[in-house]
Amino acid sequence: MAKQTKKNPKSLVDKEAFQFLKNYINNASPTGFESSGQKLWLDYIKPYIDTHFVDPYGTAVGIINPDKPFKVVIEAHADEISWFVNYITNEGLIYLKRNGGVDHQIAPGKRVIIQGKKGPVKAVFGWPAIHTRIGSTDKETQPKVENLFLDCGGRSKKEVEDLGIHIGAVATYEEGFDELSYGYYIGRALDNRIGGFMIAEVARLLKQNKIKLPYSLYIVNAVQEEIGLRGAEMIARRIKPDVAIITDVTHDTTTPMINKMIEGDIACGRGPSLAYAPAVHNKLLNLVLEVAKNSKIPVQLRAQSRSTGTDTESFAYANDGCPSVLISIPLRYMHTTVEMLHKDDIDHTIRLMYETLLTLTPKTNLSYL
Repeated sequence: MAKQTKKNPKSLVDKEAFQFLKNYINNASPTGFESSGQKLWLDYIKPYIDTHFVDPYGTAVGIINPDKPFKVVIEAHADEISWFVNYITNEGLIYLKRNGGVDHQIAPGKRVIIQGKKGPVKAVFGWPAIHTRIGSTDKETQPKVENLFLDCGGRSKKEVEDLGIHIGAVATYEEGFDELSYGYYIGRALDNRIGGFMIAEVARLLKQNKIKLPYSLYIVNAVQEEIGLRGAEMIARRIKPDVAIITDVTHDTTTPMINKMIEGDIACGRGPSLAYAPAVHNKLLNLVLEVAKNSKIPVQLRAQSRSTGTDTESFAYANDGCPSVLISIPLRYMHTTVEMLHKDDIDHTIRLMYETLLTLTPKTNLSYL
């Protein structure tokens, strides 16, 4: 593998980058309505790229060296799970449908923001007091999609609609970015806003270290992953990349109620996770593993089954096939409002993508035979 001379990257998350990360996490970007988050992301990445475009459904793409024929993608997804307004009662209560794999069991008592036609509207998931929930069988009512409702303060359907709330309006949880002890970050939508942040940081490092890549690099922030990898499907067909490096989150399996015999042994703070799976190209994975070893970047291994459940499949199986690899960052409490990850894993994941891009060339042999 040909490797060009380079400067070692500096501290990977500087003050400006950290402020962008907080703003990016705090901004709502639900599936199908990612525009505001994509604008933040593009505004941040523009100084580090040569050109960009946005596809019809909102996937944002920054390009470095657009005229080179060989195309490499680094990709994350931009959307977050959320709720759709489905029905408004005469008493002004709002019933919902899922938009992505949102967890109904964490909803009671949560605050949300409804994106209405007149702007954001605050609301809460109402839930009866514990004194009233126990029936004759001493069994408490459990939260289900069909019995969850939002209360925005309106006491009639008209009052709710006067706020700009309508059928199909989308609601996201209010909780944003925060820090815990020992280097942990928390927030809703770290899945996978952290991926969009990390690929943007890779572009920043390439620019700041004045790296001249021998190929076109497409930095892709795809929409609609949470409902079936749809944005990645569309953009993979459009770009037709030669190589794709996907980054997403994966489960930290060291907390209670997770079976390591099923999910493997992955922990926050021990480095990015590399997956073995049918869609993951073995020679490309071996290249990444070699990069990690040579660069002294800690990694963890995980075996997937038929699917990784990430945009990896959309790139791997697009067009005539695209060698693809998945680099995941360990995350606790996925699809809750307190998703948690470690800042060291952010640095190591950024470095691993960066060093891999410096190792790849159009002549890198990824042929199986």
